[in-house]
Amino acid sequence: MSEQFDVVVIGAGPAGYVAAIRAAQLGLKTACVDAFVGKDGKPALGGTCLNIGCIPSKALLDSSKRFHDIEHNLAAHGISTEKASIDVGAMVGRKDKIVKQFTGGITQLFKANKVTPIAGYGTLHPNREVRIKGHDGSEATITGKHVILATGSVPIELPFAKFDGKHVVDNAGALDFESTPKRLGVIGAGVIGLELGSVWKRLGAEVTVIEALPDFLAAADADIAKIAAREFKKQGLDIQLGSKVSAVEVKGDEVHVTYNDGKADQSLVVDKLLVAVGRRAATKGLLADGTGVEINERGQIVVDDHCHTAAENVWAIGDCVRGPMLAHKGSEEGIAVAELIAGKPGHVNLDLVPWVIYTEPELAWVGKTEAQCKAEGIPVKTGSFPFAAIGRAVAMNETAGMVKVIAHAETDRLLGVHMVGPVVSELVAEAVVAMEFHGSAEDLARICHAHPS
Repeated sequence: MSEQFDVVVIGAGPAGYVAAIRAAQLGLKTACVDAFVGKDGKPALGGTCLNIGCIPSKALLDSSKRFHDIEHNLAAHGISTEKASIDVGAMVGRKDKIVKQFTGGITQLFKANKVTPIAGYGTLHPNREVRIKGHDGSEATITGKHVILATGSVPIELPFAKFDGKHVVDNAGALDFESTPKRLGVIGAGVIGLELGSVWKRLGAEVTVIEALPDFLAAADADIAKIAAREFKKQGLDIQLGSKVSAVEVKGDEVHVTYNDGKADQSLVVDKLLVAVGRRAATKGLLADGTGVEINERGQIVVDDHCHTAAENVWAIGDCVRGPMLAHKGSEEGIAVAELIAGKPGHVNLDLVPWVIYTEPELAWVGKTEAQCKAEGIPVKTGSFPFAAIGRAVAMNETAGMVKVIAHAETDRLLGVHMVGPVVSELVAEAVVAMEFHGSAEDLARICHAHPS
């Protein structure tokens, strides 16, 4: 007889572990099954986000920014330094220590909230039966009155650029270089490509980013993207837009990349190649026959507005379903589903999920772009203000960027707020709150803000 739980969560990333903890807090007997293994070969909670994504990348971004400031920015403050150096091994070690701190923290939260963690690969069978294959080959079966699928996503691998973990890498590989590569190629100018490209550029690498789309950061507002592209170019990031890679070949310790820039074939030789062309839902091997759970053409689990699947009492959240592949979106869905299972109201507004890119300058936005509003026939008015006119930004010597506000031309309701500049990752939260409460541009303007921030 298999052990029975009120809730079984498959996946312990930011969607799954949050769902498990919230369900347990609401008095539900909860188990969380996860297959992730850390660098030490031991099971590690937290999924991609904590182990090889959000947390470690931010650690490296912070370390590399400090080194870059020493080399390039402190002189403006009257601070002189000589012969600064970076110990990449120590930097990566600090990153690993931070990761271990956070994954260990989840372990303690599971213990405190009486969530049962189970290490291994979980497969959903009919009648909400979950069969688990342990890393040691052991097998177990549990059942849940409710099952939450939160298996996350994995990097998309190009057929002609297979990951080898040494020369051609995904985001995880780019977090663990033993030294700064002299030449780094990046395929994809999205969040991962720009953030990790920025890390190694700051540390001295020559970085070339190859992007297939003709427009830079097409998901962002065009005015914000234009400023960001200009600043990245100043920093020395070589971004090739409208360029499609056709071949990748490893020759010795070099990677030879062939791409077409819309005019002719071009060649690029680098020491390391980061492939960051996106991610896909991690649903392979998750579902046995007869579960009733549907998968769409993109490999995502099909859910309704409240994260129900087509199977009774089976839910799905996070990167493996529709919507942006963002950790905070998954966490909010995890809370909402746990509360719905417990008979409470739960809802996530996918239209107001903030986006952040932690480059320098940072980019952040929420809501619609001006182009989206015009395409939908929504009358808009816009306003923008540069950081160059903000006292604190000038005092920080970080004046690049602006904030752009988009409001309905007739009702004044906020439709979108877009930012590029210093610490906008924190500033965007104010816009999210205002928009969640259906605020207007005037409401935002009439709030008293501290000077000279």
